[in-house]
Amino acid sequence: MNLHEYQAKQLLGERGVNVPTGAVCSTAAEVRLFADKVFANGAQLTVVKSQIHAGGRGKGTFKNGFQGGVKVCKSAEETESKASSMLGQVLVTKQTGPDGRMVSKLLVEAARNIKKEYYAAVLLDRATSRPVLMVSTEGGVDIEEVAESHPEKILKESIDPALGLMPYQSRKIAAALGLRGEMMTQATKLFAGLYKTWWECDAAMIEINPLAIMEELDGREVLVAVDAKMSLDDNALFRHSKIHAMRDLAEEADLEIEASKFNLNYIKLDGSIACLVNGAGLAMATMDIIQHFGGNPANFLDVGGGASREQVTAAFKIILSDPNVRGILVNIFGGIMQCDIIAKGIVDAVRETGLTLPLVVRLEGNNVELGRQILRESGLTIISGDSMADAAQKVVNAVGN
Repeated sequence: MNLHEYQAKQLLGERGVNVPTGAVCSTAAEVRLFADKVFANGAQLTVVKSQIHAGGRGKGTFKNGFQGGVKVCKSAEETESKASSMLGQVLVTKQTGPDGRMVSKLLVEAARNIKKEYYAAVLLDRATSRPVLMVSTEGGVDIEEVAESHPEKILKESIDPALGLMPYQSRKIAAALGLRGEMMTQATKLFAGLYKTWWECDAAMIEINPLAIMEELDGREVLVAVDAKMSLDDNALFRHSKIHAMRDLAEEADLEIEASKFNLNYIKLDGSIACLVNGAGLAMATMDIIQHFGGNPANFLDVGGGASREQVTAAFKIILSDPNVRGILVNIFGGIMQCDIIAKGIVDAVRETGLTLPLVVRLEGNNVELGRQILRESGLTIISGDSMADAAQKVVNAVGN
């Protein structure tokens, strides 16, 4: 589950990370009210940020022609005007695709003079099965670009999950960024709060970009999380009712929302061959082999290790809701799951949905012979795949890609 910037900053701020004072607004009138207070308190600039689950907002374009989903403003009037041009409009960025995302909320903050930008994140390093604190002196830039052009500028500190982030590690990373004295003290506290947020919220990733040295009105320099991005481990959300309540369904695809009601992991893609698979690894391999034989997967759909007949039927209905689907490949390895249960679910789903598209099924594992027998005796037009490669070739040929 992804969070909006303002939600990520809220969780970070509660755990000691210095974040800008801001307001979340859904109307231009709310924006004006906050902007008046900010400028009355001595601020010289405000920043208005569109709140959508996508990066590249500042360089994005609204479908009404307005340029940029992040704007710095010099007055309350300008702040209100920019907000009016964003609210209720669709913002298209490099991450949203051509459809874009509707902007229904804005984060408005007092803007300060930024003297230096950095990058900081905590995520899981799957190679070591440990959390890692990752930083760079190249803040304000997509970390993928830094990794490609200047990999030496990305610094990593592995964290022992039994001990947590130790103060000496924070100081080591701060020193590597060139922070000294008071800035090192602030960085140590901020990194501790960043890791605490990652750990306590069961986050998959928290990214602060930019992490900036900003000059306050009184001339003091402070280290501030100017922007934040946070994604959470869906499997741990049952432990976090407060965070789960932050879920914004308007930012999710309708079919993905429907799939989550049946505990199905579904992601829509642009191809024409739908996949129904048990296990994320097998699903990835299935999509790869479809492409290997010249097809294009229409989705990632993992029914999990113990899917019921009801879940399989729901999965077929979700698949058939995508008008681009021209064929279906079911690839099941029965370990925990029994192939005969899946076979009964497939038969029920085909009959209930009145499926007319080509359907290729490959079953292996627990009760596989019984599962194949159920499919053969169903009287339905189901193409059997003897192996993953055979099934992929058959569905690609049936679709005619």
